[in-house]
Amino acid sequence: MPLSLGSRVPRRLKVTLLASAVSVCLVAASAPAEPLGVGDRLFPYLGNPGYDVSSYDLSFTYGGDNGKPLQAVTTIDAWATENLERVNLDFAHGTVDAVEVDGLPAEFTTAGEDLVVTPKIPLPRGSWMRITVHHTSDPVPEKGRDGGWVRTADGLAMANQADAAHLVFPCNDHPSDKAMFTFHVTAPDGYTAVANGLPAGVTRTGGTTTWTYRTRHPMATELAQVSIGRSTVVHRTGPHGLPLRDVVPAEDREALEPWLARTPDQIAWMESKVGTYPFETYGMLMASVATGFELETQTLSLFEKKLFTEPALPRWYVESIMVHELSHQWFGDSVSPRTWSDLWLNEGHATWYEALYADEKANRPLETRMKAAYGASDRWREVGGPPALPKPPKPGQKIGVFRANVYDGAALVLYALRQEIGKPDFERLERAWVLAHRDGTATTADFERLASGIAGRDLSGFFQAWLYGEKTPPMPGHPDWKPAPPPRTAKK
Repeated sequence: MPLSLGSRVPRRLKVTLLASAVSVCLVAASAPAEPLGVGDRLFPYLGNPGYDVSSYDLSFTYGGDNGKPLQAVTTIDAWATENLERVNLDFAHGTVDAVEVDGLPAEFTTAGEDLVVTPKIPLPRGSWMRITVHHTSDPVPEKGRDGGWVRTADGLAMANQADAAHLVFPCNDHPSDKAMFTFHVTAPDGYTAVANGLPAGVTRTGGTTTWTYRTRHPMATELAQVSIGRSTVVHRTGPHGLPLRDVVPAEDREALEPWLARTPDQIAWMESKVGTYPFETYGMLMASVATGFELETQTLSLFEKKLFTEPALPRWYVESIMVHELSHQWFGDSVSPRTWSDLWLNEGHATWYEALYADEKANRPLETRMKAAYGASDRWREVGGPPALPKPPKPGQKIGVFRANVYDGAALVLYALRQEIGKPDFERLERAWVLAHRDGTATTADFERLASGIAGRDLSGFFQAWLYGEKTPPMPGHPDWKPAPPPRTAKK
């Protein structure tokens, strides 16, 4: 995001950060309900211990007014990883009407931003459970809180990163628990609904239409996308027959076509760098909305339409932003961060390929951009923390942890790594990374181990300095590069 079950799905291992949280999850049902979390350093109350979601089935009914709540049903299939007398789900900003667990009515209450469900029959470890929540989903944000539904000029879209999917639907809202998704979206005739994955049916009844979409690969909750609007869906074919579909305002179809037509070549370029595109489809959702960012929602990236209609923006810049979101399909979507402190792996790589594309396609030298980033890096670290140890976001802050230290600051780490181990080993590392962790989650430590293995030497010292240091280390191969002096303070 730049600012401006199937049988083959691997089991996701609950990481060590869950251990302490699990111990407090398994409380007696008579104790007061309390909000839980998986212990993420940056978002401590996101996610919940004690279960592993396999799939979500989401149904939304839109009445045609994006200022009114949608009627919704969320069905969650999951495995209990511990004995559970209660199940905590992340959910806020909606009204819950009823909850069922395995077809039986369940008691429920709220605690913080958790929906706490007490099934009639406790759930033993290893059991399969189905939780169905009948609720509303409010598209009007609370004051001072961004994310979740985004109201467009003609409907709705989603922007759930990093901590906002639970403002739309009940879930285990943490990227460490990826799952399969099915969407059913009902809207009045004249609207078009599109979601992540591939279409799986359309039904029309009494002036409304219901669209169904399913993913073929697991997805983090923060990457869910639903578009409802007076839109046109544009189809074309990408490399090796990959189906592409873009969603644009109907009246802008012709004007936006030159930009849409660039995607197949951009996918081919990315595949030449890191290997085959990892999902079943891709496309751009160009929305009439002012968000201040673009977003890599899985298989359907969200863009502000004005990015493509603002004449002052040069073509090379717009294309590089398109490549940024495209590259996230590998880095961040297919390989998702185990914790939010691993965010640099998403944004650093997306920024890297954004800059590399501009270098190769538009004569915008990568080295020039990296040298400028080196000059600013100390300042970025001071403001936002080191790339792999970002400072926590302020509550409700729009950009949250998405600061320069995890964009160009993290891309600078990748440049330094290429300087350190050489271009051939770096390129092998990139391909090996997305292949080894495809459809899964990974950590900074995983990246360090893989890089050391490919380089044939211990790189722990390099990564410690570059990822966790308060100051930017010397750049390998560029001893002349210096941090920029701090800005002068005006004399009083």
